[in-house]
Amino acid sequence: MTTFNEINLKPFIQQALTDLKFKTMTPVQTQVIPPALAGDNLIVQSQTGSGKSHSFLIPVFEKIQADLAQVQTVITAPSRELAQQLYQDAKFIASFSPHTITVQAYIGGTDKNRQIEKLQTGDQPQIVIGTPGRILDMMKENALQLQTATCLVVDEADMTMDLGFLSTVDDIASRMNEQLQLMVFSATIPQQLSVFLNKYVTSPIKVEIEPEQVLSAEIENFLINTKGRSREELVYDLVTMGHPFLALIFCNTKKYVEELSQYLKERGLKVAALHGDLSPRERTRLMKQIKNLEFQYVVASDLAARGIDIPGISMVINTEIPTELEFFVHRVGRTGRNKVAGQAYTFITPDDDQAIIALEKKGIQFTQVDLVKGQIKPVASRHRRIERQDTKKDLDDPKVRAMVNQTKKKKVKPGYKRKLNYKIKEHRRAEAKRQGRQQRRKETN
Repeated sequence: MTTFNEINLKPFIQQALTDLKFKTMTPVQTQVIPPALAGDNLIVQSQTGSGKSHSFLIPVFEKIQADLAQVQTVITAPSRELAQQLYQDAKFIASFSPHTITVQAYIGGTDKNRQIEKLQTGDQPQIVIGTPGRILDMMKENALQLQTATCLVVDEADMTMDLGFLSTVDDIASRMNEQLQLMVFSATIPQQLSVFLNKYVTSPIKVEIEPEQVLSAEIENFLINTKGRSREELVYDLVTMGHPFLALIFCNTKKYVEELSQYLKERGLKVAALHGDLSPRERTRLMKQIKNLEFQYVVASDLAARGIDIPGISMVINTEIPTELEFFVHRVGRTGRNKVAGQAYTFITPDDDQAIIALEKKGIQFTQVDLVKGQIKPVASRHRRIERQDTKKDLDDPKVRAMVNQTKKKKVKPGYKRKLNYKIKEHRRAEAKRQGRQQRRKETN
């Protein structure tokens, strides 16, 4: 474990960290701060709550020249809530500096004309933090001079993309200094985001931080095989069965968010629908209502649900497995917080077996259940079907087929079938070892 005292930081930054009671670096801070201080371009994949904000704020303040009255760093965040939080964190660090460091927030919903007037009659801020839309507006008004900036931080890049702001960030970056240090932080790196990054970053340092604990022990994970049933009806039956304090229902597409929320509204439920097509004003209004517990049910797409950190979420429903498996942890992790029990239900079909196996390898445990007449009932393990499939594969092997045929040709003693199954399993293990040795030889050669 590396401590902050082991790196050479300005005294005022060390004072701020001491006041925050930050002693030991988190994994993301250990891997990000040194290359960030060296001026390297970074693509960092790390979940919220890993300490990533300070992993870029610390290098930003270390490199700020307090006597240079011009924009030096720009930090974008996709929502007003996230931008405001970053602004407060940055202001706190700046308050310890013996020389004034100006930090300014440009966030939608604030008085733009007043901000323009202030810029036109005074100095430019040294650190700019804000939402992409408002920052670009200020640039187009020739009020905010970002061409002097030498560092651009894009926080929550995947959410920025999902909310439709990636082109806006692209526009901002294209107006900035070509010799720009770019640091991008994201929970996932979808293909569309990779295309954007390749446009501005060559040979970046990539950092990927795995969460120390995949999911809270307070969360029960249940699988429900839809068996051709309507997902809408299953959701309705689940949420009305136990009347959760707050249920968060995830969909893979914006279109299905609208369809499902409309279905639930028609059944008499008060539902909030969150997706990337909402205007910033609508999103802010809905988020405020959700936090005030004016809704008991929230239907959302993955990235649009960022910022919903309410301790009262008692149920999460995945109407389908997310296309990016990393999102499963983000979805389910919104319940079971503060040592309060939470339940997560995931609808599956037989085609989802491999995805579930991949999640189990991450340490996530599932219980298969069914919803019958308003009651949750345990069912036989889904592994039975997988084991039957494995047996079919075994029969394709000539050696195994010969063993099985032998039992058909003659009467066998009691317990022989058990011995046969043992032999088949032994054969499987031996075959796996043989293939492993062949693979290692190929890699060596």
